[in-house]
Amino acid sequence: MSESVYKVIELVGTSTVSWEDAAKNAVETASKSLKDLRVAEITKLDMKVEGGKVTAFRSRVKLSFKYAA
Repeated sequence: MSESVYKVIELVGTSTVSWEDAAKNAVETASKSLKDLRVAEITKLDMKVEGGKVTAFRSRVKLSFKYAA
């Protein structure tokens, strides 16, 4: 069995709907330029507040993908 190496990056996805959509947006956007995505881990959730109202949900995501040298 061959051994693999994975790179981990951190992204912040945003959405006006939910944290889940924010995380999904981050992964789907990354998948347009990165190949062999493996695991996405949500590490932080927060919200943007303007005028006392929530205007955006933000999800910080650690995303791993197979590293090819």
